[in-house]
Amino acid sequence: MSEMSGAAALMAALEKEKVEYIFGLPGGANLPIYDALVDSKIRHILVRHEQSAAHMADGYARIKRKAGVCFATSGPGATNLVTGIATAYADSSPIIAVTGQVALPMIGKDAFQETDIIGVTNPCTKYAFQPRLASEIPEMVKKSFYIAESGRPGPVLLDIPKDVQQQVTKMEFPEYIKVRGYNPVVDADLSEINKACEMLLKAEKPIIMAGGGVILSGAFSELQALAELLSIPVVTTFKGKGAFPENHQLALGPIGMHGHAEANKMVLEADCIVAIGARFSDRTVGRFDEFGKDINVIHFDVDPAEIGKNKSVNAAVIGDVKSSLRSLIKLVPKNFRTNEEISKLWLARKRELVNYYEDSIKDYSREITAKKALKKLRELLPAEGIVTTEVGQCQMWASLHFDVISPGTFFSSTGLGTMGFGFPASIGAKAARNDVPVVDIAGDGSFSMTENSLAVSVLENLPVIVFLLNNQMLGMVAQWQRTFYNRRYSGVHQKNCPDYCKLAESYGAQAFRVSSMEELDKAVKNSIKSDVATVIDIPIDPDEDVYPFVAPGTGLKDMIIGA
Repeated sequence: MSEMSGAAALMAALEKEKVEYIFGLPGGANLPIYDALVDSKIRHILVRHEQSAAHMADGYARIKRKAGVCFATSGPGATNLVTGIATAYADSSPIIAVTGQVALPMIGKDAFQETDIIGVTNPCTKYAFQPRLASEIPEMVKKSFYIAESGRPGPVLLDIPKDVQQQVTKMEFPEYIKVRGYNPVVDADLSEINKACEMLLKAEKPIIMAGGGVILSGAFSELQALAELLSIPVVTTFKGKGAFPENHQLALGPIGMHGHAEANKMVLEADCIVAIGARFSDRTVGRFDEFGKDINVIHFDVDPAEIGKNKSVNAAVIGDVKSSLRSLIKLVPKNFRTNEEISKLWLARKRELVNYYEDSIKDYSREITAKKALKKLRELLPAEGIVTTEVGQCQMWASLHFDVISPGTFFSSTGLGTMGFGFPASIGAKAARNDVPVVDIAGDGSFSMTENSLAVSVLENLPVIVFLLNNQMLGMVAQWQRTFYNRRYSGVHQKNCPDYCKLAESYGAQAFRVSSMEELDKAVKNSIKSDVATVIDIPIDPDEDVYPFVAPGTGLKDMIIGA
C-alpha cells in the first residue's frame, strides 16, 4: 500500500490499464487531476470542446477495440460530454468519461458549476461511479474498464468530487474485481446453435446480415469462413459496414434506408436471414412488421435484450458472436455440400440484381459528383486506410459508393446520428493508428460543428484528411424538403460561409479546393503523404441527391431510385 492523493491514484490506475491517450479539457473541478497528469506517462490531448473529447475517445476505442478515455470538469464541461457519451452508447463503443465534481459538502446545494451528471447520463451509460473516499478510486477505475469493455461494450462515467481528488490516503490497487449482479460472459446455448445450423442447411436462399457486433467482436474471419463455406451472400447494416470485404464476390453492401438497392432486394427474396450482431434498427429494416415476414430468422447477439426487441426470431444464439460462429461452423458436417443447382441460381440472382441496379441508378453528368469523388478516394486510399464519416448526405454517399476492403477500417455515428462526430473521431482513430492515413468523409454542415478540432490535429501532430463534399447546404434536410415538402426550403442554406480553405490555413493546416477530377486526384495523393492536417474542399451541386433511399415509415420494397 502506498499513500497518495485521489488524483494521483486515478492516474496510477489509468496507467495500470495501459491507457495511452487522454482527450480532455481542464477546469476548476478537475484541476487536481490535471496537476497529477503532469507526472504521468500518459499523453494528454487538449481538445477545444468537450464533445470532441468524447468523440476522440470513441474513435480511438473503435480502432483499438479497447476503452478510450476523456476528461472534463464539472457543470458545463461534463454536460458538453453528454452528446459524445450518448453517441458511444448508441453504437456500443467503450469509453471512460472522467468528470470533476464540486466538493462533497457542496453537492445538492446548487454550487457554482454543479450538475448532477450521474443523473443526466443515466440513460446513456452502462454504469456511473462517484467515489466518496479517495481510497475507492483504484477499484472503481478497474471496474469501469471491465464494464465498458466486456459484454456489449459501452460508456462508463466516473464522477470525482474535487475534495476526493485532493484527499491523501493509503491506496490499494486490486488485480481482480467482481461487479455484483453483472455477468456479461454468456456461453451460447448449443441447442440453439444446432437449431440455427439445421435451418441454415435447409435454406435455399439464405442471406447473412452482419451488424456492428461482428466488428466489436473481431469476428471477421469467422463471418467470411461461414459465408464461403455455404456460399451465402452477405449484406451488412450500416454500422456493420466493413465487417465483410466489399470487394468480395459474396458482398452486397449495406441494406436499409440508404442501403444498396440490390442488397435490399435480395433480403426481400431470401428464405432465411442470419442476423449477426445486428439490432434490426428502423433505418436498417424499414417497417418491423414487414421485414423477414414468413421466413426463418436466426439472431446471433451478445446482448439478450436485443433478442425479440424489434423482430421475433426462430433461433436465438446469445453470446459472443466470434465464439458462437466458430461453434456453428464446427457443426456443419464435413461432407455437407449445398445444392449446387439451387445455390447457383441464388448467386446468379445476386449478379443479376447488381448489374440491373448499376445500369438503373445513373450518376449526374457533372465532372465532379459525390459518387465520382468517393470512387476516386477509394482508388487512391490504401486498403488499410481508416475512414470515418460525418452525418447526412456525405454519410449515405459513403455507404453507397465507398467500398470497405480491410475489415474494421470504417465507422460512423449510426445509432445517434451525431453531426460533428466524424472529424474528432478521425483524430482519435489517428492516435490509435498513426501508421495509416485517416480520412473523414464530411459534409459542410457537420464539419462546421467541430472544425475547431483542426487546432488539435495540427498542434498534436495527428494529421487527418477532411474529404469535404461541400454543397453549401444542410444537404440531407434539403433533400427531404425537396422530396417530401415540395421544395419549401427552411433553415438549410449555409451560403458559402466560411471559406474552408482559409479556415484550414488559419489553423496551420493545408487545404485544396478542387474543380476537376484531375485536381482531386492530385489533392488526395498530396494529402496521403502530408504530415499536417488537410482539408480537401470539393464543391458539389446543392441539388445533388442520394439515391436510392427508402422513405421513413415504409418497407425496404419501397425504394426510391431517383436519378
